[in-house]
Amino acid sequence: MANCSFMPDVLCRFPAIGDSSIRTARKVIDDGFKGLVREYGYVIDAVVQPLQWFLNYLERLFSNSPWFAVLLVMLAIVYLTSRKISITVGTALGMLLIGVVGLWEDTMVTLAIVTVSTLIAIVIGMPIGILMARSDRIQGSINPVLDVMQTLPSFVYLIPVVVIFGIGKVPGLIAVVIYAVPPMIRLTNLGIRLVDAEVLEAADAFGSSSRQKLWNVQMPLALPTIMAGINQTIMMSLAMVVVASMVGVGGLGKNTLQAINNQFFTFGFMNGFALVVIAIIFDRASQAFGKRLQKHSEVVHG
Repeated sequence: MANCSFMPDVLCRFPAIGDSSIRTARKVIDDGFKGLVREYGYVIDAVVQPLQWFLNYLERLFSNSPWFAVLLVMLAIVYLTSRKISITVGTALGMLLIGVVGLWEDTMVTLAIVTVSTLIAIVIGMPIGILMARSDRIQGSINPVLDVMQTLPSFVYLIPVVVIFGIGKVPGLIAVVIYAVPPMIRLTNLGIRLVDAEVLEAADAFGSSSRQKLWNVQMPLALPTIMAGINQTIMMSLAMVVVASMVGVGGLGKNTLQAINNQFFTFGFMNGFALVVIAIIFDRASQAFGKRLQKHSEVVHG
């Protein structure tokens, strides 16, 4: 206990007063938050139900389809986006190795989670990024929020998500989206703002409206940067899958968590290897697609 003989009485009592006030405020906020969730729980369940259906549908589609059909579709997508035989062959080898070690089904569950979370992050992040690019005031107000989202420990996201949505796949999915959406917002904003002013002046000279400039000029030129945002969103979704497994998300993240809890080195390494394979496939394919878009943009506008 501090010696208060040389301190004013108010300063001496300040820590106790502060602790009491903080405890009271914390209790009021927590109780109010829980009461709100109990009151409108049925509304929350109705809102997130379509996400549950979509995620379950993709999991069943990926897991129940013949493995060779899923592999062929994946190879076709990788080749069409990258146009590189080396990346396509590497994808085939990596996925076959995942099947050999017996992690194919868990990998399909993880792919479904990453696919859904990436799509949601794009749907949310791209419009916000566009709004930020069109208004400095909006950018100034949203940037601090993004700073907090990107610096807050990933485990902290799970607390409000679990309180609101409980334990299950959807809460984990929402936590992944919250963690992965900031790069999508930032790089969409950056890509649009980096469009050359002379190009915009030319569009104005041809009488383009604000909407026409956005969709016919700015968005096509910003696509390489937006693709980089999608790439980062996918990488962060994969990184968050292991943490989200703590609230009920299955797949490779759940296996990795079990391996950590039970100290199964080999099992954990194999699941980590599968996550690395998926990350490399997504990274190489999306980067190659972004470079192709960049070259096409330079040819068209150069």
